[in-house]
Amino acid sequence: MKITRVLTASAVAAGSVVLLSGTAFAHVSVQPQGEAAKGSYATVNFKVPNESDEASTVKLEVSFPTDQPLASVMPQPVPGWDIKVTKAKLDKPIEMHGNKIDEAVSKVTWTADDEGIEPGTFQQFPLSLGQLPEDADQMVFKALQTYSDKEVVRWIEEPVKGGEEPEKPAPVLKLTDGGDGHGGAASADKASSTDDKAGHAEETAAADTSDGTARVLGVVGILVGAAGVAFGVLAGRRRTTPSSN
Repeated sequence: MKITRVLTASAVAAGSVVLLSGTAFAHVSVQPQGEAAKGSYATVNFKVPNESDEASTVKLEVSFPTDQPLASVMPQPVPGWDIKVTKAKLDKPIEMHGNKIDEAVSKVTWTADDEGIEPGTFQQFPLSLGQLPEDADQMVFKALQTYSDKEVVRWIEEPVKGGEEPEKPAPVLKLTDGGDGHGGAASADKASSTDDKAGHAEETAAADTSDGTARVLGVVGILVGAAGVAFGVLAGRRRTTPSSN
């Protein structure tokens, strides 16, 4: 009986740990498609899980860091959601492609047209960003998640290096070294170039194979023709040879 109770208690404790871990990690986050290189462009996804058992998520507001302004922020359309991009004047203009930019995106808001993110589901919200900072290892975005029952969850707590994860952590985008200034676009161009080269190689191989086949058939035709001529000559000789009788 004691052993059974101990096993039951252990199972309950383990289940509680799993549930608590799931809750701790079910927060708004941001991840790049591929990599987010310093000084480059990147496409990122804000992933929004619904933590409520009854209400749906009907709005997401993502604020951009004012000390790391981005001149280009382009949202990808998300079916069932209205998107609003808010800009603000910069205290210090930035230069991009030879042009001075005196304003930058300060916030992007997604508002559900219908039911939004229902319980037990999640939604991703893609953005194209650029140019990313060259002198930083990360970007911190603060997000507000609004539910259909009017509850607002504020994912705004910035992580502390070496410290524990905050209860409501803000989405953090990690930046990598080695950007070429184009991000995903360069990768796509490189992939396209590789595909073109592969296609050219296949066409060349096919042409070589076809040419080789034609040569083989030509040689076979010559041999067959030569054999036919030889056969005809021999047959003629047999007809013209006088009979021994």
